[in-house]
Amino acid sequence: MFEAVEGLLDEHRELEGRLAEPETHADARLAKQLNRRYAELSAIIAAWRDWTTLGDDLGAARELAGEDPAFAEEAAAIEARLPGAEERLRRLLVPRDPADGNDTLLEVKSGEGGEESALFAGDLLRMYTRYAERRGWSVEVLDATESDLGGYKSVTVAVKAKGQVEPGQAPYGLLKFEGGVHRVQRVPVTESQGRVHTSAAGVLVLPEAEQVDVEIHDNDLRVDVFRSSGPGGQSVNTTDSAVRITHLPTGIVVSCQNEKSQLQNKEQALRILRARLLAAAQEEADAAAGEARRSQVRTVDRSERIRTYNYPENRISDHRTGYKSYNLDQVLDGDLQPVLDSCVEADLAERLAALEQS
Repeated sequence: MFEAVEGLLDEHRELEGRLAEPETHADARLAKQLNRRYAELSAIIAAWRDWTTLGDDLGAARELAGEDPAFAEEAAAIEARLPGAEERLRRLLVPRDPADGNDTLLEVKSGEGGEESALFAGDLLRMYTRYAERRGWSVEVLDATESDLGGYKSVTVAVKAKGQVEPGQAPYGLLKFEGGVHRVQRVPVTESQGRVHTSAAGVLVLPEAEQVDVEIHDNDLRVDVFRSSGPGGQSVNTTDSAVRITHLPTGIVVSCQNEKSQLQNKEQALRILRARLLAAAQEEADAAAGEARRSQVRTVDRSERIRTYNYPENRISDHRTGYKSYNLDQVLDGDLQPVLDSCVEADLAERLAALEQS
């Protein structure tokens, strides 16, 4: 498996040369693609150099151990570090979803359970926001439809990393595992007799697309404006500021009403549309990645759940990986990483197994 690094070294040198050429940066799309690939290869090569250096040092220390016992201790210390370096390199060499380095758009929608489901959708949004804060990411609300009790019938946010991140550590690379139906078991605020109810909310995760990623032609769009609806606020129910965009070739429909002006809502709607078109294009181009995205359940049916949040037991359970923990309160406050790690590890094991069989 590690023999593949030799070819990557050549590709890395070639990319370094191309990125030094001024004409490369005249094409924004090309420059972005090359920079992303260069960063990915740089991480692999750094891990490979660390692994090979440790191997060389181990050989030298063992050779000198016969003359000086101190080198025997050094050899043992180096040998203890070698498996970790090897595992890091192995993980980096596993082929990734090309969108793993992207920022992401998260859509959270209420489902069965009425107001209780909308309140739970709000709890999920808070969980993702707190998690993003812990990682130093920013969260921007693009569109939201609130419920009467302060939850969300639907909310779309953009989650962005700051600066360059390691492969697999970008918002989409981690949060893509959140796509699906989330089931909650708790006593609703509207329940007067203290009975535990079950409801659900759905999450859809899309890689954020920039204008250079997806080309949208004006004549492929039908733009409709309508009056915003929602709980109070200036410009709501008073002006035709909400925007609905239909992408005619695909039939994808996006609407936004969160901003005060029609122009701002149109810009946000186009942003969501680009993300959906990018996801659709990647599904066609990569059957494996497409299967992963299709597994994100669009209909919020309690029987199609990926995770259960049980409040009476303070328990969270991920039904795909078997992960279970009794710190639900902490998870909802943003301590989501262990849950995501279980998904990352399961995904990595599956891809490693597929690689070894090929």
